[in-house]
Amino acid sequence: MTLAAATNENLAEISNVLIYSAMAVYTLAFLAHITEWIFGSRSKVGRTAAALTKTPAVKVQVRQQGGGGTTVLDKPQVITRTAPGERDVPDGPGAAGGTVKGDLYGRIAISLTMLAFLIHAGGVVARAMSVRRVPWGNMYEFSITFSMVVVGAYLVFLLAKKSVRWLGLPLVGTVLIDLGIATTALYTESDQLVPALDSYWLIIHVSTAIFCGAVFYLGAVGTLLYLFKDSYEKKVAAGEKPGAFATSVLERLPAAATLDKFAYRVNAAVFPLWTFTIIAGAIWAGDAWGRYWGWDPKEVWSFITWVAYACYLHARATAGWKGRKAAVLALIAFACWLFNYYGVNIFVSGLHSYAGV
Repeated sequence: MTLAAATNENLAEISNVLIYSAMAVYTLAFLAHITEWIFGSRSKVGRTAAALTKTPAVKVQVRQQGGGGTTVLDKPQVITRTAPGERDVPDGPGAAGGTVKGDLYGRIAISLTMLAFLIHAGGVVARAMSVRRVPWGNMYEFSITFSMVVVGAYLVFLLAKKSVRWLGLPLVGTVLIDLGIATTALYTESDQLVPALDSYWLIIHVSTAIFCGAVFYLGAVGTLLYLFKDSYEKKVAAGEKPGAFATSVLERLPAAATLDKFAYRVNAAVFPLWTFTIIAGAIWAGDAWGRYWGWDPKEVWSFITWVAYACYLHARATAGWKGRKAAVLALIAFACWLFNYYGVNIFVSGLHSYAGV
């Protein structure tokens, strides 16, 4: 049986139609998220300034038991800090919806995102069925599967009642970019695997790499937004007045401390799985090429990514490197993962080049 005969062209075409349909629905979800932020931000500003500003002293009546009198004390109402040097700032409404109108558009955006995810998943499954194998044998398939897992992880957080509504806008936007690149620059006709990839390790190794990348992406978005929100909070605490656009956008985000905590938790949770991904790849290399490690570019950059995330996690445990310094390390680590994903496959020749573009 030839490779062409083993490919179901009808299912492959259905997959393409479903992927393009998912992109159309993601576009509608993106517009709905933008509308939510526009309408939901008008009456939800000033939270940070209010939290970082001490209120004037007020009179508090304290009744003394047994004395028969009342003592009036001056007691200022202040914002308590969780620790020296930290800011105790409430989360913005972007985490769980804003005004009634803004929240309505937010619910529409989430519903459209769920619909797009189902269509997207259908396209990935149809691609797999067209060749009767897992749908990540080349960069196009990896891309559509990766973006599907990213959206799926986001929806799981939402279903688990986690306050991650703020992720919706950047997530849908980057998923559209990823699918756009996949369907244009990276598109590959549905076909069978080359012999080197025809192994059960393809299921184990690449599936864990996709899942790790999806979670690393969520952590990177949280880290990037943390840097913006932290800078905004510092300006407000110093008495400066940020621009109207920065205020309307950044006030909708969770507090900088919340964003930082979210990024750290997801990165720390998935790091052991990334370690397993590298080990699984080494075992597969031993079966396929007769050696566990050969300093192939893909192997090298996978290890560099591991080292970068290890440095980030270590920095979080070191007092002098918490906060913005550690956040920069996290973004460098994710940039290493992205280069391992795009750069190595496209610009560097190696044993993994057979995965194709």
